[in-house]
Amino acid sequence: MGKLTKNQKLALEKIEAGKSYSLKEAAALVKEITTTKFDASVDIDVRLGVDPRKANQMVRGVVSLPAGTGKVVRVLALCTPDAEADAKAAGADYVGLDEYIEKIKGGWTDVDVIITMPSIMGKIGALGRVLGPRGLMPNPKSGTVTNEVGKAVKEVKQGKIDFKVDKSGIVHTSIGKVSFTADQILENAKAFIDTLVKLKPTTSKGVYIKSIFLSSTMSLGIKIDPKTVDEI
Repeated sequence: MGKLTKNQKLALEKIEAGKSYSLKEAAALVKEITTTKFDASVDIDVRLGVDPRKANQMVRGVVSLPAGTGKVVRVLALCTPDAEADAKAAGADYVGLDEYIEKIKGGWTDVDVIITMPSIMGKIGALGRVLGPRGLMPNPKSGTVTNEVGKAVKEVKQGKIDFKVDKSGIVHTSIGKVSFTADQILENAKAFIDTLVKLKPTTSKGVYIKSIFLSSTMSLGIKIDPKTVDEI
């Protein structure tokens, strides 16, 4: 292990070894231990008591973060001409259909989210090899395949994110920026965890929320006592 910097030493001093913090304490502490010169992302990792190898224990969903994500999300709306006006009014960065399908076939993927309509999925299915590895393939479960394109674009722009448990049983996502207030980080974290609880599979037995850690880009992880989430 390399020599610790002065800021890293100060961060270590702020975190008590072996201690589990309340969600409220962690939301404030993550700001104190972050020393990056850029506006770092705030990340949350939740280990669940599920077996993702079993289809009936796969946890996947969406949540609208009350304080937003703090990120500029580039949205492409692949839709029919009658839905274009709504998509543009809602703030979509790119709106169209065939011309963008051709661009994607050529390797263009300079967007963060793609929203489309059920009637168009036949055309978009051929783009799976390009969009799939980048996590850009529209999916009804994440709300990105819908006839209400304008509404979906607006929700994504305002802070709607999708997530799913990985093969290790962990759900990892960003819930904001260090520039957020501690209350905003707390609010977003609470909304995310509450959503996870609602998605608990009926086949999951024993402890569901096994552990929670909050961190920022390049910071130490702060262990959170899951019991403290319900106290807020």
